Amino acid sequence: MASTPTRQQPARTPGPGSSATPVRPPATLPARLRTLRRRFWSALEGNGTSRNGSTYYLILGSTLALTAIGIMMVLSASSVESIAAGKSPYGDALKQGMFAGIGIFTMFVLSRINVTWLKRLAWIAIGVALVLLVLVQVVGAEVNGNKNWIDIGGITFQPSEASKLALALWMATVLARKGRLLSRWQHVAVPAVPMAGAVIVLVMVGNDLGTAMIIMMITAAALFFAGAPLYFFGIAGLVGAAGAAIMAITSPNRVCRITSWWTGQSCADGIDANYQATNGLYGLASGGWFGVGLGQSRQKYSWIPEAHNDFIFAIIGEELGLVGTVVVLILFAILGAAIYRVVVAQEDVFHRVLAGTIMVWLLGQATVNMAVVTGLMPVIGVPLPFISYGGSALLMSLCAVGVVLSLAREQMAAAIRPKKMLKFKAGSRGTPAKKKTARKRA
Repeated sequence: MASTPTRQQPARTPGPGSSATPVRPPATLPARLRTLRRRFWSALEGNGTSRNGSTYYLILGSTLALTAIGIMMVLSASSVESIAAGKSPYGDALKQGMFAGIGIFTMFVLSRINVTWLKRLAWIAIGVALVLLVLVQVVGAEVNGNKNWIDIGGITFQPSEASKLALALWMATVLARKGRLLSRWQHVAVPAVPMAGAVIVLVMVGNDLGTAMIIMMITAAALFFAGAPLYFFGIAGLVGAAGAAIMAITSPNRVCRITSWWTGQSCADGIDANYQATNGLYGLASGGWFGVGLGQSRQKYSWIPEAHNDFIFAIIGEELGLVGTVVVLILFAILGAAIYRVVVAQEDVFHRVLAGTIMVWLLGQATVNMAVVTGLMPVIGVPLPFISYGGSALLMSLCAVGVVLSLAREQMAAAIRPKKMLKFKAGSRGTPAKKKTARKRA
């Protein structure tokens, strides 16, 4: 018998009262990646209460944590050489703690000041910075080949550190006044570039290439956040690369550092400029996962020069291990992400440029220091912010964070105001409902 053909049942769509839900097609890999990217940037920039409430405390908490770690590690890294020199093993740590106390107090004061008021101090600050940079070449003290310190009553001060914050404030003020004129390269270059160039030249006269590089970062960051044309950075990059090459070639010491870093061998005169970096890597390697123990470093026994200063990250890796270095990296990442939230929330050009420049300054300097310690860059004298020994660097870094905290407080206060005004919605033009009812009865 021939089989009767069966009819194909048409697909039924669920009615409005049906509990069946339509099946969505599985997302493709590019769609998933785009979704993850959007979620990442949304979390990074912050939204709602996460940006308005927690940003201030993330910046404050990470800064205080890094400063506390710095004092602890300065005590550990400097005690041995201090004893060998006949000094107190607590001397450097106490001095660092004193500057930390002054810096934290100043940070809280600045966090309570309206940042717009700082515009009045921009020209005064950059003028004082230039005078101090000139003065340091006249009466300054030379340490390890760099003439960047002024000795006042036994306390040394580094004007080049103060010039970083002064330049950031001045450039934010000037570029904010330029406004839409920044689309023309003449207004981008003048007077911002000549003033930054003067600061860089005065720092280079003191033979401090590391600080000069950070000031170049500050200048580029200020122009970027102000909205300067991108082609301007390409031209500036070529000019900067040519200038760096000339400065490196004309200095035998810098040529020795670069060749030692590149080849891993000593220079022609027998000087091993890579000695400090090599022992820093030994310290990181011997630390393992959890370190040899706090205070138990072996490389600080005069194997690493300036162990409590530029190479303190190597001592952290040796005593606290990979876990300790990762904690420091996470704290810097939290600080950077929190400051970035403040930057993207700013509509005023002055606020955005100032906060963005401080962010690049602190994170860029930390990146350069860690790259030098891990052998990714030639040895350059750049301290690790908040952690390396140095009162001037610590004080100026905390002051810079205080400026960002002021912007974060304003952002947090602006988010709270609408919540307080909810009870006025019943009335018209901001008048409470009770008052409006009283007028009707009258």
